Amino acid sequence: MSGGVDSSVAAALLKKGLFLPAGRRVDVVAAHMICWKDAVGSAKADRCAAERDAEDARRVANKLDIPFYVFDFEKEYREKVFDYMVREYRNGRTPNPDVMCNKEIKFGIFLEKALEMGADYIASGHYVRLRKSETQNSKFETSPKPKFQNSKLSTSHFSLFIAKDLNKDQSYFLWTLTQDQLKHCLFPIGDYVKSEVRKMAREFGLPTAEKKDSQGICFLGKVTLDKFLSQYIPEKRGLVLTAAGEKIGEHKGAHFYTIGQRHISIANRQSPIVNREENFKPCYVAEKDIKTNTLVVVEDDENPALYRKEIELTDVNFITSFLPFLIRASKGMEVLARIRYRQPLVKATLIFTDDIKISADIKNKNPRKSALKSASIRVLFEKPQKAVAPGQSAVFYDEKGGMLGGGVIC
Repeated sequence: MSGGVDSSVAAALLKKGLFLPAGRRVDVVAAHMICWKDAVGSAKADRCAAERDAEDARRVANKLDIPFYVFDFEKEYREKVFDYMVREYRNGRTPNPDVMCNKEIKFGIFLEKALEMGADYIASGHYVRLRKSETQNSKFETSPKPKFQNSKLSTSHFSLFIAKDLNKDQSYFLWTLTQDQLKHCLFPIGDYVKSEVRKMAREFGLPTAEKKDSQGICFLGKVTLDKFLSQYIPEKRGLVLTAAGEKIGEHKGAHFYTIGQRHISIANRQSPIVNREENFKPCYVAEKDIKTNTLVVVEDDENPALYRKEIELTDVNFITSFLPFLIRASKGMEVLARIRYRQPLVKATLIFTDDIKISADIKNKNPRKSALKSASIRVLFEKPQKAVAPGQSAVFYDEKGGMLGGGVIC
């Protein structure tokens, strides 16, 4: 329970028996995670905000008459999320700390800790829908001679779907989850829109009913991203070039910029007037090279240099385990995809690109297994996509809104 209205209502729905099937009751325990005590370079007000969140979560637990526990994961969060973010920016990529926090902390070490303590599920206030289905598989006997029998084995399969509230849908941040994790997860508010959640919070008399939603990354506080990065990555002046290679200005360090970002501090070379606002045209980062510390910019925000029709992904995860084999067998799969949060879904095709890696790994005892582990996915968009930033996540869905998986953009 974060101390916000969404996780508060999720807990209330479980406690009041309004989420699980009729007649099914569960013992509900509130868990508040401390991941970051002090925002970077923050004022006292930012530290007080974290303390207020913890106190609000405790007040909700008291209102619902459920036990309240606090878990301190600050050390793990720094190692798995904070350090990762700094490292990615230093390497010229644009990371997504929310994805990493879900993977490593909320549905990683916290889920493990909860299961160790005897919990069957963890529930969160994420706007996403979880569905369970049963598939029938033929029973396979392995001795004395393998043979199929007539009896069937039922296997549970879990799928994530886009939330009812399309504006709040958070499936984009959950693409790393696996079947082993999902079978222990509950998402009680995925079938509600935000206004309904607020209304229920008022009806339940929850202390967080009117609390504003949190914004931004917890360790930034009110500090800008540039200021945050400058504390860990030193500024280094470099050249700003046009697509033709002509120098038109300087920047403070390529790692401070992301693809598609508006760069407004470059003088318009064609204007003879000095020190006038009209001398400065907004430019947009089309390319960046960390090794040479250079940026390539274009003036038109619809310039073709800002678009890519094809990308490659690494660290790919499929929520449904058989999908990789289906993609291989069909030599491609048509999906709907997005490359940033809240972006409208666009048509795309997934293709495996690991043929070379298979032949290059023949010395391995199990080259097939190793190749699958190192395989990457190529995404071919029906229409070119704007401002594709390496390090961000590309997530794919089926036509019914089922989230299939995702990967990190190369």
